[in-house]
Amino acid sequence: MDVSALEWSITIAVTIAVLTFDVVVIARNPHEPSMRECTIAFIAYMSAAAVFGFWVMFFHGVDYGVDYFTGFIVEKSLSVDNLFVFIVLMAALKVPRKYQQEALMVGIILALVFRGIFIALGYQLVSNFSWVFYLFGAFLVYTAVGLVRSYRKHEEEHPEDNKVVKWAQTHLNVGEEYRGLKLWWKDNGVRVYSPMLIVILALGVTDILFALDSIPAIFGITDEPYLVFTANVFALMGLRQLYFLIGGLLKRLVYLSLGLAFILGWIGVKLFIHAAYKGGLIDWEVPTLLSLVVILVALTITAVASLAKSKGADDEVVATDGGAAVPPAPQPAERGED
Repeated sequence: MDVSALEWSITIAVTIAVLTFDVVVIARNPHEPSMRECTIAFIAYMSAAAVFGFWVMFFHGVDYGVDYFTGFIVEKSLSVDNLFVFIVLMAALKVPRKYQQEALMVGIILALVFRGIFIALGYQLVSNFSWVFYLFGAFLVYTAVGLVRSYRKHEEEHPEDNKVVKWAQTHLNVGEEYRGLKLWWKDNGVRVYSPMLIVILALGVTDILFALDSIPAIFGITDEPYLVFTANVFALMGLRQLYFLIGGLLKRLVYLSLGLAFILGWIGVKLFIHAAYKGGLIDWEVPTLLSLVVILVALTITAVASLAKSKGADDEVVATDGGAAVPPAPQPAERGED
């Protein structure tokens, strides 16, 4: 894929401009966004992602466009899984709703920085050592197995218990007051750190861990650095709005981890086949279009099965409550009665 320096420059400049605009707007007016505000922004981001994909198809070829859309869908799916951890983290550290936008914005910026670093490292590795695809594939399969085991054991995420976070809480004078993105201040000559600093540390560690999954996954779709970078950028854009839009719905996606486990396992196997193809052991590899279809089908089945399962659980609760003996509510006396 021949990407000019101008394309790279425009892409990076627009990304920085959008992030800067978001930071300035949110910092000026910390608030819990309305559903209308989130919906408009999310649709705008997703429309931009789709337009960019069609632009890639038109200027660079259909195959590269399919690579981008497949990578975007995979990264977006993994980003939705990130929201589970963000929700747990915000609740555990008691972040006020009005400041959660700021925390999420910092988390997204950190995610872009870490993923940019990992993309650069990953590209150098896959460009010089074809056997790295075996390592990436093995790591994704291992991650997939871990997701299945966590689901079967009903293990919950506890990002607030990370060692880095615990060290900061133990060794720093952390107060209880949130002051937006102001991370420390002096109180009677003593430096007090905002709990927002702990939140940012937890988000940073979480972003690194998620990047370890997402970067090998996207390299399983394409090894074009431009597509890897843009798919990650567009997957993270709109994540903040999605957090507020479907925070309650996320709890209903009970099979999401299993769906992601299947997708990561599929990509892991695809990487093994790709490595064998690169090494001249076989003369065929999995078409990206086939991967796109498999991933979309897996996500659809995951969503439908999850909603059906959660609806069934809700109906069971309603039926149980309905069968309980409930004393009739007292009726007001009619006029004229003593």
